[in-house]
Amino acid sequence: MTQDEMKQATARAAIEHVPAGIIGVGTGSTANFFIDELAHIKGRIDAAVASSVATADRLKKHGIRVIDLNEAGEMEV
Repeated sequence: MTQDEMKQATARAAIEHVPAGIIGVGTGSTANFFIDELAHIKGRIDAAVASSVATADRLKKHGIRVIDLNEAGEMEV
């Protein structure tokens, strides 16, 4: 299995643990795979808080609403 295949598998597994509502999303190559997987469940995500401009852009590309951390209020960790 290549490194990208492992990252993709990790992203798919992580999707099973995404709660409904507002989520926080990090930055990096594995996060990019995760964001691509989020597109399949975007109906249960109210919005996302992005850790970078690149992450925000990718989320928006998939039609996921991006909000500021101050707008999100308390988030489950």
